[in-house]
Amino acid sequence: MNKFNSDDLISLLQLSEIEGLGVNKIRNLVNHFGSPLAVFNSDYVDLIEVEGINQLLAKRIIDENINKKHLSKAEHQLNLIEKYNASIITFWDEEFPYYLRKIYDPPVFLFLKGQILPEDENAMAVVGTRHPTYYGRKITENIVTDLIEQGLTIVSGLARGIDTVAHNIALQKKGRTFAVLGSGLDFIYPAENKKLFYSITENGSIITEYPFGTKPDAINFPRRNRIISGLSLGTIIIETDITGGAMLTAKYALDQNREVFAVPGNVDVKQSRGTNYLIQSGQAKLVTCAKDILEEFGNRFIKKESTTIKNIDLSSLNVFEHKIYEVLNSEPIHIDMISEKTDLSTSECLVHLLSLEFKGLVKSLPGKYFSKT
Repeated sequence: MNKFNSDDLISLLQLSEIEGLGVNKIRNLVNHFGSPLAVFNSDYVDLIEVEGINQLLAKRIIDENINKKHLSKAEHQLNLIEKYNASIITFWDEEFPYYLRKIYDPPVFLFLKGQILPEDENAMAVVGTRHPTYYGRKITENIVTDLIEQGLTIVSGLARGIDTVAHNIALQKKGRTFAVLGSGLDFIYPAENKKLFYSITENGSIITEYPFGTKPDAINFPRRNRIISGLSLGTIIIETDITGGAMLTAKYALDQNREVFAVPGNVDVKQSRGTNYLIQSGQAKLVTCAKDILEEFGNRFIKKESTTIKNIDLSSLNVFEHKIYEVLNSEPIHIDMISEKTDLSTSECLVHLLSLEFKGLVKSLPGKYFSKT
């Protein structure tokens, strides 16, 4: 359910068109004034009080000529959403992906064709070269098959090669998958993936932050990669050259404090240069199968066969994680209280709570409240 009405959505789309307003500044504006429409109803003095908004940006926001031009574009986008049977969710909606919300620069809205379900929170990115070897294809099939059997959603970029294999195997195994585009929903790229595109909409979602009419230009793909990694608990790199786009996805994942995994390859093959480098430099964990990946997340992906309460193995927790876990229960508790009870700083608690969250032991709730899962 959208938090904002159509007027707010139009205002949010207008803001996204203003030169110099990136996602973080737009988020600051909406948080400060309460809604996108309220931003345009504010005055110059109020605007420059918002973090990141200088005099030039404030003038652009209140410029009637600029607003009129962008208003027409925004209204057209809403019409296209209806025409293409798509939808839009914003950063402030409950449906917005949980882990994507936590990255440094999350998009303020996403255009979707398909559905994002609560179970998609357990997602893993699988990316790699557009020119995989037989070995790369086979490893991708094996890993994705096993991840799907554990109920994980596969995230990739619809590109030729490893991305296409990952999406296809996920669908063949009756699993769910997300494809993140570097274009608007009205551009299917590459064209040969048209059938795959529509299959994904029935068993997952096509996702993009780019409005309708945005072509799949090369400049768009690096930025979309932060969404691929941001949607996921971890990123698996299967074959890439040292300059491949998957290397940038790995970098984003590391910056977002997410796990990075890489499959080692033949040192004489260029498709293995990137993965071998990530392993050698210590930026990625060497993996050869899905089991290697799942072990990093403890019992998070163990399927529940009944509602019977089971004993949880806490042996993998460090002393700080164990201390924090012991003060939690099923009722939400605020971060300040956790800090007080554990005699740890708030920042220390947040670091270890995030680790516990990735292990499936803790749930983060709005307002910096936490509880056991």
